[in-house]
Amino acid sequence: MAQNFDLNELEKRMKSTLSVLRQEFGGLRTGRASAALLDPIMVNAYGSKMPLNQVGTVSVPESRMLTVQIWDKALVSAAERAIRESDLGLNPVTDGTTLRLPIPELNQERRQELAKIAAKYTEQARVAVRNVRRDGMDALKKQEKDGQIGEDDHRTLSGKLQDLTDRYIKEIDTALAVKEQEIMQV
Repeated sequence: MAQNFDLNELEKRMKSTLSVLRQEFGGLRTGRASAALLDPIMVNAYGSKMPLNQVGTVSVPESRMLTVQIWDKALVSAAERAIRESDLGLNPVTDGTTLRLPIPELNQERRQELAKIAAKYTEQARVAVRNVRRDGMDALKKQEKDGQIGEDDHRTLSGKLQDLTDRYIKEIDTALAVKEQEIMQV
């Protein structure tokens, strides 16, 4: 059929979008400290953005506290700033090169904020899946225009691509529903 239209490759890209979403959801913890909570945070370090866990050691000394031991003293303020600006509602306390992050008790307002953040992550994932679909559709149009595939093949493949897209969008929505339920659980 089509040579540079690979449905399996497009599905792989959609699947990786879903796994990234689940990883981001892992960072949205519900009142308990988890090192994964800080995974999405990027620090301006050495002229580029680096993940927080590449500029320091993240640990969980107790259930409602995270600590980040920054390796380079010059990066302490940059790491602190990145955590404050992260939308996670954490307020770091600096102690030398160690940042202490008390995890606040989740009140209803905070739960709603976390649900909004989860919804934002979900929308980004939906857009990413739709972008993969658009890339696939563009490849099909190009192949049909170049005479590599016929109109019927184009219609069949675009239908399969749409079904794949719908399936992944549904999985993304299901993941959001599960996460929202977990966040709102008192």
